[in-house]
Amino acid sequence: MKSIGRTALVLAAAAVLTAGAPSFDAQGTAFSRAEAAQPQAEQKWTWIASDQNYGKFFSPANVQVKSSVNGVATCISAWIKTVFTPGGAQETIDNYGIEASIPDPRSLSYSLALVEVVPQERTIFYIQENFYNADGKVIWSHVYDPPKDYDINHRKFDEDYYVALVDHVFHHGERAQKDDPYRWKELWVLTGAGGVTTTALADFTTMHLSGSNLIYWEWQETKDKDGQVIDIKFMKKALNYEQGTEKVVKGQIWTPVGNWQDLETDGRYVVISKEIAAYKGLERLRAIVKGYQYWLNRYRTDLPQTENAKKDKK
Repeated sequence: MKSIGRTALVLAAAAVLTAGAPSFDAQGTAFSRAEAAQPQAEQKWTWIASDQNYGKFFSPANVQVKSSVNGVATCISAWIKTVFTPGGAQETIDNYGIEASIPDPRSLSYSLALVEVVPQERTIFYIQENFYNADGKVIWSHVYDPPKDYDINHRKFDEDYYVALVDHVFHHGERAQKDDPYRWKELWVLTGAGGVTTTALADFTTMHLSGSNLIYWEWQETKDKDGQVIDIKFMKKALNYEQGTEKVVKGQIWTPVGNWQDLETDGRYVVISKEIAAYKGLERLRAIVKGYQYWLNRYRTDLPQTENAKKDKK
């Protein structure tokens, strides 16, 4: 993360230290005054990431596997913590629409949330959220019924929490993949009339197998001959790599006029024929499926994980 963000959060936390709000040690671990004298291993909150608006933490001691199948966790429960700078507090209040409950963003210091993670679906569910002032008093609280869910991809605020919690249980390198500069794999490039060019990229971090389907997020960006973006399509896809068909599960489209809008999908598989640019992407994805079995099958409950590990080492 950018050092400017880390510094901003340290200063924001130090300003309210005397009121008992979280501060940061040199490693970025959050702790209250009472916890400051404890050994580092006993600290309650572990730093995940930060920027100019937010500091993100989780509590390792409170991570629980609520359910599993064949020894593979299918539901992970945990408490997560978000520390706000004034800018992050204002943005959060605006996003939640809770100006009536928290009229002054300077009063919002941090939040705690109870979440559940389903690694097989790459999903995080919010069960409950509590917002606190610098004195540790709850100033807004909400229990979600049903739980509020997010499909995790690189555009989600919650991706940092997701990778930290999944790594804490599985140790498969989710965070390393998220931060890998080569997480995006080019699938195909098509230049058409007038120099309009479309490029399709697949997010390797989100890839996982479900039977014969490769599930992943794809970024398609179209630019004119001068390099100006005409539109962006961001789609969650299911690719049947054996049959050579695909469908868009969900997605959004961005245009300079309409900003981000939901894509309309019909849920049908379409054939990727050899005559279209996407066929090159199909070949690339088939090669990825063949070469990265351990990563793609990392959370499946219907395969012996030790066998997957052996395949990956060959």
